[in-house]
Amino acid sequence: MRLTILGGGGFRVPLVYGALLGDHAEGRVSHVTLYDEDPGRLTAMARVLAGQAAGVPDAPTVTATRDLDEALRGADFVFSAIRVGGLDGRAADERVALAEGVLGQETVGAGGVAYGLRTVPVAREIARRIARTAPEAWVINFTNPAGVVTEAMAEELGDRVIGICDSPVGLGRRIARLLGARPEEAWIDYVGLNHLGWVRGLRIAGRDELPRLLADTAALESFEEGRLFGAEWLRSLGAIPNEYLHYYYFNRDTVRAYQEAKQTRGAFLRDQQRGFYAEAGGPGASAGSALSAWDRTRAEREATYMAENREVAGVGEREESDLESGGYEKVALALMRAIARDERATLILNVRNRGTLSVLDAEAVIEVPCLVDANGAHPVAVAPLPLHAVGLVTSVKAVEREVLAAARSGSRTDAVKAFALHPLVDSVSVARKLVDGYAAEHPGLAHLR
Repeated sequence: MRLTILGGGGFRVPLVYGALLGDHAEGRVSHVTLYDEDPGRLTAMARVLAGQAAGVPDAPTVTATRDLDEALRGADFVFSAIRVGGLDGRAADERVALAEGVLGQETVGAGGVAYGLRTVPVAREIARRIARTAPEAWVINFTNPAGVVTEAMAEELGDRVIGICDSPVGLGRRIARLLGARPEEAWIDYVGLNHLGWVRGLRIAGRDELPRLLADTAALESFEEGRLFGAEWLRSLGAIPNEYLHYYYFNRDTVRAYQEAKQTRGAFLRDQQRGFYAEAGGPGASAGSALSAWDRTRAEREATYMAENREVAGVGEREESDLESGGYEKVALALMRAIARDERATLILNVRNRGTLSVLDAEAVIEVPCLVDANGAHPVAVAPLPLHAVGLVTSVKAVEREVLAAARSGSRTDAVKAFALHPLVDSVSVARKLVDGYAAEHPGLAHLR
């Protein structure tokens, strides 16, 4: 089986390859093609993967290319993890928004709108190329903002594109373990959009154990989301929100913390990864030294995740139990196995609504538990959203639709509307300034000035 990774020079590619190295079953991935426009990043990643493969006799073969059609030919699965504008673009997204007093996070608020505006046209073109060159391939999208990008690609690929995210999986695992259950034996009642969802229940042997957790303050405050939101607020909601909802529920506090920080998250990652790629891709680097540099850089990256939000909540550094993510690479592997081998699995995925949430239309991409088999991912019926969640979900989906429209039309008016309708942008005047600021920073948005 052949896997193509778009954004093959990206920092998290070794996570995917590491998961493949642990899969020895019949029908596993035997060949990985890395596609990236940056030859230096490809060189660095090829070395890291060679370091991972050392001593593994049946490691998947790795090739690298800068030719998209060559990368796609013969692919059974295509993993999309591109970053349009690179980390310089992410840093600019944060800087422009914060200058106007609003959030510039990668996928949330003004930063997410800006990132979507420049990513959607590229994602649509990639989807067209896949439809033409590898029409039988399944596409797994991890490109952010994952919900709107998956919806854009679905315009060309239909249900053959499926979005993944590790946040809800990691949250579900932490809750299950707190309740004394093995995560794989728990049913997670999770619903929403990408980076905008809630765990409303967690069933173990048919019984919902979430009320037991919500009643236990010490237990609630023993894991990351509990410390971020606080036990009182979680009990008010009757649910455990995805960590990204901290940007909504504590927006003013978070914006202030970001403005006061020495460096934004995007700028930190930009500088950190410049050092990594220079070291791993340099002329004196070996496979072993590149892998060591990657391991060291990744540990620092994970430890500093959402540092400003933790500062707002007054919870200090991340604890060891919080450093384990949901493992998007494990989700991707489980998804590929389920489809390729018809090994049925239940996974939280980003898929088209198809009537699952009555407040959204059929084509809207949502994030919910899905049953996966050889025919793809099928969303499971869920209970209706509470009214407070309906408001956020429908507002943010409306913004995503305006991003899709603006990316297609190239219209400044449409772009201003996308920013102005976001719940975290508080003025049409601010929306206009944001469009001007982003158009000045990003060549691909210059036409909006």
